[in-house]
Amino acid sequence: MMLLALAAVVVGLALLVWSADRFVDGASATASHAGMPPLLIGMLIIGFGTSAPEMVVSALAAGQGNPGLALGNAYGSNITNIALIIGLVAVISPIKVHSQVIRKELPILLGITLLAGYQLLDGQLSRNDAWVLIGVFFVLMGWSIVQGLRGKDDALSGEYAEEVAAHAMPLPKALFWLVLGLVLLIVSSRVLVWGAVFIAESLGVSDLIIGLTIVAIGTSLPELASALAAIRRNEHDLALGNVIGSGLFNTLAVVGIAAGIAPLAVDPVVLQRDWVIMFVLTAVLLFMGIGRFGKQGEVTRFNGILLLATYVGYTGWLVSTMLR
Repeated sequence: MMLLALAAVVVGLALLVWSADRFVDGASATASHAGMPPLLIGMLIIGFGTSAPEMVVSALAAGQGNPGLALGNAYGSNITNIALIIGLVAVISPIKVHSQVIRKELPILLGITLLAGYQLLDGQLSRNDAWVLIGVFFVLMGWSIVQGLRGKDDALSGEYAEEVAAHAMPLPKALFWLVLGLVLLIVSSRVLVWGAVFIAESLGVSDLIIGLTIVAIGTSLPELASALAAIRRNEHDLALGNVIGSGLFNTLAVVGIAAGIAPLAVDPVVLQRDWVIMFVLTAVLLFMGIGRFGKQGEVTRFNGILLLATYVGYTGWLVSTMLR
């Protein structure tokens, strides 16, 4: 049975990543046919679409009574996105940031992270907390759209236009991938959640740890693929912008939807360990962007090494708790 659960996690993750990619391609092409501006497609579909795996997995986990897996997946993905993905990408090629949209959104992400920490103080995430998170998400999304459309000459706008053009396809094909991608997202998430929960229960490990490690890394693979592809095309703002957008989506929408489905009981260690790491990494990324830890407007190769080292240390910390 353990082998079947391991296979479910591996196959579920692989199918989850593949279907998320197809879903984003189909959704962006469909929106393009509907006449949506490239910047909006980039911000709403490509930017946030890479977080579809986290959203579906956390929603299913919450609905099945596994709050640790739901929350661990969301927060673990944020930690993975900043420390592992941005760190790895910066080591490969220093990330030079020119977009004003990103510089405005990084402080907002830090503020949203503080809001998340405040909600964790009472040891639970209620449906009222969920409504606050989802409400803030929609307000922020509307603000981002207005700011993005005003900044038509912004570097990120041009990069999104190139990204949308790269996903162009006929409408019937776009609708096919949109529907199939969504169906497979749900199926693969169910398979993954079952396997992850079974492994956690069999090994006596909390589903929170499984969510923070295996599941978080797996659901962050679309962001990694997107960031590496953007850097290869010299679209540095897009690489960082997608990670910031994903962080906002995970903290607000993913956790909000999960808590809205079923209020989440929160282990105190989430606030004391995982939230602290997430907050510190977000603050450090902001300081890197404004030049406090290197060159202004650039995440340097040395910064990348520091981020990767932090991720290795944090993951080692989690593994050590599993072995006790």
